[in-house]
Amino acid sequence: MSSIDPKSLLPASIAARVSALTVKEGRAIAVIDAAGLGDSERAEIERAVTDILSARDEISQVHVAMTAERVQRRLIAVGSGKGGVGKSTLTANLAIALAGRGRKVGLVDADIYGPSQPVILGNQGSKPVARDEKLVPVESAFGIPVLSMGHLVEPGRALAWRGPMAGNALSQLVDAHWGDVDTLLVDLPPGTGDVQLTMLQRFKPIGAVLVSTPQDLALIDAARAGQLFDQAGVPVIGLVENMAGYACPHCGELSDPFGKGGVETAAARLDLPFLGRIPLDLAIREGSDRGKPPAADEGALGSPFHEIAAKVDAWIGENS
Repeated sequence: MSSIDPKSLLPASIAARVSALTVKEGRAIAVIDAAGLGDSERAEIERAVTDILSARDEISQVHVAMTAERVQRRLIAVGSGKGGVGKSTLTANLAIALAGRGRKVGLVDADIYGPSQPVILGNQGSKPVARDEKLVPVESAFGIPVLSMGHLVEPGRALAWRGPMAGNALSQLVDAHWGDVDTLLVDLPPGTGDVQLTMLQRFKPIGAVLVSTPQDLALIDAARAGQLFDQAGVPVIGLVENMAGYACPHCGELSDPFGKGGVETAAARLDLPFLGRIPLDLAIREGSDRGKPPAADEGALGSPFHEIAAKVDAWIGENS
């Protein structure tokens, strides 16, 4: 092959990433710049290079080395003090909206005992595979890779795990093959228990988003969650008020079954940013149950999530 540049055998898109390609005594060694590529893209390029070069009579062995700078991955926790306030719905839609703004986003469903992200993101029943003793995240139709206990256990099966087991499960979900993901959202279980403590000790987030409904009881618990992050030195990016306002589908009259403005008032009292409010809307719940998060569309339902994502995205840019 002395008269032929081996790079010329490769498609232009792959050749542009070849840092070095040598052929000596029947052995080809290709060094590929894999910066910005996900696991599937790396595997596809490696397979293409191997197949093309192996087809040459004078090449008996092909070795492909992928090089790239290590991805600086940031974790953002999404928490609440109380269950049932829409934290998982916010996390999924926030992930989709941040990805739409150019972030490479992954999602960890750390609610070990009540995982719901496989349903919201529409990949329930999919199973992650393991490579090199680490899990490979499950892809979703929205370009958000996700790992959840809901992918690892049978639907509806109860988990009776003590704290250390739950903590180890979280570690397996976070310390996985996330590829080029640079922003990992962690959907925490409600409260301030073992999973939260494990995350703060092993995988300290750069910031946290707190979710609450407007009523006083939920706000009290949200304040406790905020105190936990404060004690751990994790800044609170801001507060989100969920289930804020309900429009009657028949007459259009607005009502506030859970109160109004409580989270915004609490944010001002605690000197924390208020990120926005999400209405109590049946279509949001139906979309989540069907695996069609509203942030994936350009309609009015997705607008509050995109507005919140814009503020979180700006905070990331200022604090990275």
